[in-house]
Amino acid sequence: MLHWDALLQGLAATVLFTVVGLIFFGITFMLITKLAPFSVKKEIEEDQNVALGIVIGSLILGVAMIVSASLHG
Repeated sequence: MLHWDALLQGLAATVLFTVVGLIFFGITFMLITKLAPFSVKKEIEEDQNVALGIVIGSLILGVAMIVSASLHG
């Protein structure tokens, strides 16, 4: 027998945590682009700067790990 209340509660929590994570992702990316003394878009797209892509990806993964740990308890 399915427990719809528990299922809907878990689904709501998942959606909420996803939205919170995406908001933190967006804030992090906006901060990176605002604080960088150069154009991030130009460096990654036009100049093919792989090192910058790795650094930005690492920062985003770090924020994701912090959000995950804080939500998990």
